[in-house]
Amino acid sequence: MERVAADKWYAVGHIGDGITAITEPFIQEFYRCNIWHVRGRDRDMLVDSGMGVVSLREWVPLVSERDLIAVASHTHFDHIGCHHEFECRAVHAAEADLLANPTRKNTLADPYVVDEIFDALPPEPYCSKCYAVKKATATRILDDGDIIDLGDRIFEVVHTPGHSPGGIALWEAKTATLFSGDILYDGPLIEDTYHSNAADYFASMERLLRLPARIVHGGHFPSFSGERYRQVISDWLDNKQKSM
Repeated sequence: MERVAADKWYAVGHIGDGITAITEPFIQEFYRCNIWHVRGRDRDMLVDSGMGVVSLREWVPLVSERDLIAVASHTHFDHIGCHHEFECRAVHAAEADLLANPTRKNTLADPYVVDEIFDALPPEPYCSKCYAVKKATATRILDDGDIIDLGDRIFEVVHTPGHSPGGIALWEAKTATLFSGDILYDGPLIEDTYHSNAADYFASMERLLRLPARIVHGGHFPSFSGERYRQVISDWLDNKQKSM
């Protein structure tokens, strides 16, 4: 399989409202994490940091221009790979130990990180069998209801266990904007990882349905409208209730 140069690894797209989408286009869509950059008056926020196979700080200047807090929506390999590059790192209490002590097993690199998840490989010396997330001890521990204040933008932490124990979403009430992580996106949801919990997942979806979201930026796949958001959750809940 061909390899891609580091300067071609990331794609950056400004989507408006001070939000930029950063992706790794040579990772197949199902495994490709959305990295979200939010510009604030006093500091910026990064929601997730990708797989970490190419330096985010070195090759995406946007993320190192200003003071920034790197928030982990959860600690699976595709979401925290570059967290070690940032001085200020935040994660929910339930997954702080995973961020500080990642292994191939507890980050789900096993069994998912194989050459076949790529359309083209990262530059040398990348090796799928050797891949591992680097340690990144949190400098801030998050809990439900906590606030991330960027000066002119305020995001509330919404604890959304189910996909993983410390999964969070970030809610900006002023703009009705939701960063939903992996509990919800417009694509096949993963509900059966080693630390998923079906009851927690159901409760989290019920809670999310009560948020009057206008726009949703998920952990994978394209952003979607509040109308689509409510449809996806309602359909998911209906299917679960029918199978009970």
